Amino acid sequence: MTDLIQRSIGVLGDPLQTLIVAAVAVILALVLHAGLFFLLRRIAGRTDESADDIVVRHLHRPTRLAFVVLALMMAAREVPELREVWADIASFVLPAVVGWMALAIVRALVEAAKLKADISVADNLKARRKRTKLTMFNRIATFIIVFVTVGLMLLAIPGVRDIGLTLVASAGLAGLAVGAAAQPALKSLIAGVQMALTEPINIDDAVVLEGEWGWIEDIRTTYVVVKIWDERRLVVPTSYFLEKPFQNWTKQTANLLGTVFLHLDPKAKIGPIREEFFRQVEANERWDGRVKVVQVTETTRDSKEVRLLMSAKNSPTLFDLRCDIREGMMEWLADNRPEDFAQLRLMNDAGGGSQPPDPGRNAAD
Repeated sequence: MTDLIQRSIGVLGDPLQTLIVAAVAVILALVLHAGLFFLLRRIAGRTDESADDIVVRHLHRPTRLAFVVLALMMAAREVPELREVWADIASFVLPAVVGWMALAIVRALVEAAKLKADISVADNLKARRKRTKLTMFNRIATFIIVFVTVGLMLLAIPGVRDIGLTLVASAGLAGLAVGAAAQPALKSLIAGVQMALTEPINIDDAVVLEGEWGWIEDIRTTYVVVKIWDERRLVVPTSYFLEKPFQNWTKQTANLLGTVFLHLDPKAKIGPIREEFFRQVEANERWDGRVKVVQVTETTRDSKEVRLLMSAKNSPTLFDLRCDIREGMMEWLADNRPEDFAQLRLMNDAGGGSQPPDPGRNAAD
């Protein structure tokens, strides 16, 4: 191919020759790339693993550009006119290609590793920890790769490079100014690295902060997205979780304990209530079979507080279980033991005893 192009030099003008050589090199590169990835897709499709499909998908576009750049570099060695043109743009294009390749490799490896961290299982603490570390590693690596790539591309521009050399003398003052202006962003970035190492929160953790109950939906280098129970999103700086107290209900395990409180008459018998609660919670598919407890936790003159304690595999399931038990117990009490509901008692003026209120008496008397 190169010999054919060289024999055509005397017939074609230099600009047209350069354009034809570049076009032929690009076409050959695209054809070779398409054939190679056709075979890779066929090979990946015959395996049971999804990781190889992910790697092939992520590497398809950046490697296509890399093939084109490599073909132009090889063609530039044979055609002096193309060599001169390529020399001006190579220092700008090569960092972009390498950076894109590195970014694609990191994302492919992270996504493939996440396949082995299934958070849909009941005990998903290890999987959530792994996903959190992979997410933070992906964010930090992406930031570093993009920062270095953009820096190398800017240094390839003569004007930008000359300006940078001119400002070296005042770099100390400029650094202080930039550092002061970027302090919040740098603080959040460093906090993101600390969170990846210390793990105060993980993906899908149930947390309570700023009076809101929600789940950790996404962890980024500078902020965390908390999904509130009513579908709102609370965006919090990463430094918040290192500087302020918050509740993490699933720090050690995804299993949770929940309560339902009943306010009953002091004369109410706890035995039948305990039996009915056990029957309802055992029949509910949301109960995980770990904890079922009935306790009297408080007493007053007019009522006593009965706590129904139960367990579930995660916070959404626990919320639904509590609602089911609360509704079921209230209906059972209304149908079978209405006298067990708490009643307001008025003190008797004569004997200091108590008596139920007279519904026919005027409240103003």
